[in-house]
Amino acid sequence: MSTIVAISTAPAIGGIGIVRLSGEKCFEILNKIFVQKNPQKIEEINGYQIKYGKIIDPETNQVVDEVLVSYFKKPKSYTAENMCEINSHGNMVVLRKIMQLCINSGAVLAEPGEFTKRAFFNGRIDLTQAEATIDIINAQSAREAQESANQLEGFLSKKINLIKNKIMNIMVDIEANIDYPEYDLEEISYKKSIESLKNIENDLLKLAQTFENGKILKEGIKLAIIGSPNAGKSSLLNKILHEDRAIVTDIAGTTRDTIEEKVIFEGIPFKLVDTAGIRDTDNKIEQIGIEKSKKAASECDILIAVFDNSKELQQEDIEILKLVKTKKSIIILNKIDLKESNLEKNTEIINCNKKVIKMSLKEDDGVDELFKELIKMVNFSEITMDNELIITNIRHQELINKAIKSTRMAINDLKSAMPIDIVSINIKQILEDLGEITGDNVSEDIIKSIFSKFCLGK
Repeated sequence: MSTIVAISTAPAIGGIGIVRLSGEKCFEILNKIFVQKNPQKIEEINGYQIKYGKIIDPETNQVVDEVLVSYFKKPKSYTAENMCEINSHGNMVVLRKIMQLCINSGAVLAEPGEFTKRAFFNGRIDLTQAEATIDIINAQSAREAQESANQLEGFLSKKINLIKNKIMNIMVDIEANIDYPEYDLEEISYKKSIESLKNIENDLLKLAQTFENGKILKEGIKLAIIGSPNAGKSSLLNKILHEDRAIVTDIAGTTRDTIEEKVIFEGIPFKLVDTAGIRDTDNKIEQIGIEKSKKAASECDILIAVFDNSKELQQEDIEILKLVKTKKSIIILNKIDLKESNLEKNTEIINCNKKVIKMSLKEDDGVDELFKELIKMVNFSEITMDNELIITNIRHQELINKAIKSTRMAINDLKSAMPIDIVSINIKQILEDLGEITGDNVSEDIIKSIFSKFCLGK
């Protein structure tokens, strides 16, 4: 297998940058370009040791940079191969030069995720841990990062393997019946297997049920802010973000397009979408913005509808309330610092049967109440990671659901007194489904798809 090289740090100026090498000829290539301050042979250097020296261009003998090189000897490395990491100054010109010298000396440029792929193929990690690696890199919040770290530690793998061991015990009984039919163990084995499969089904259901919370941690909550022009939508966005992200004026129709921003609240990412004011207009550009507003309202997880409490409801407000009725929504009655119209007593608003919050964005009145209501609506209290495994990966969820289906089919086969060799087909399928999660029997196409999401150098 070739020796690979890549820049492992972000493509930007920083204090430190890292060029990573992995493969059988790793140290041989390193020795061509690295001059140690206190020279030692590779046999004398222990793993997990750092050496100071300089990277030299072997053709010109020119110094490229002063560096620290970390040595990792197989199998005790990230890839379970010989590895080294060249820690240079964090300048992309320098880093690219060092990487090119490695390539000139015999290394090949790594593919995205190839270091982690080698760790998987060499048995240091399983597929769930590989996927957790990219999840922790892409985590949007501390809570998502923590859950990804749990899976990187192998929490999901351990749970799946425990379930697989239970299935293997069932298979032992079934194989005994197939191999020794003269002992008439079938009736006892059927009852025992049904009970065991029901326990397995419960274990899988508990895992599957965590996915809704996992989806929130990973993807966040999409929150659309809608209303008629000048109701205070953009002001609300600015208050939530604590910055003047959206332009706010007294001129109706200032916002012509959707504005999307992310904010972390109570450890959960929110995707905020400020929309164009909904009203009848002949302006073609504004009409496009209004259509986008309606689309955002239909696709969001939670809808926040903002109304001007200093005015009576207009026809466009009635149209907005029709959208509110079909979604999980909060109604904001803004501008209570002005003369009130008591819109909370309006029949149209009452009939929506949604939470109503009176607010003055000008005076910061009511914003905290909105945050508290959002907490209730998203059930933040139910999203806990204390000793609880949460499924965040849709691939895992789909395979767990397949395993549940196979478990139920096996239970039904047993209850119907199907021949034991027929029953074993669905039980083996459970193992196949769970094996795809950990990577025991996963296709090359799935592996390529997973590692294509990685960045270079990881």
